[in-house]
Formats: sequence, C-alpha cells, structure tokens
Amino acid sequence: MDSTDSALDQVAIGRARALLKPPIERERLWPALAAATFAAISALAFATAMIMAPPTLSRPVPGVEAR
Repeated sequence: MDSTDSALDQVAIGRARALLKPPIERERLWPALAAATFAAISALAFATAMIMAPPTLSRPVPGVEAR
C-alpha cells in the first residue's frame, strides 16, 4: 500500500475543513455610503451658499454714504 493512499475520503475531509473555517467577515457598506452622502450634500449646500451670497466689495460704492 502506498503511503499517499488513505482510507479517508478526501472530498469529505475537504468539506469538513471548509465547514470548520471561521466565517469571513465582510466590511459593511452602509457607514461609508452614509459618510459619502453627507459629504456630497454638505458640498452642494456650501456651493449653493457661495452662489447665493452677495459679492464682497473691497472698495466703497460711489454714491453710498458711510454711516
């Protein structure tokens, strides 16, 4: 009898080893998706505020009296 021969079923041993392995932990997608959504909404809000804000003037407008 050859030393590589075995009375054990190799397919069954492989299945048992696969069942005994700890489950693979997958990363959760929701926290990253929520953070990206929050960042996108914040960026759009800030861009809207910059567009809607009145322009800043570095010199006085002629004809307007300072109080």
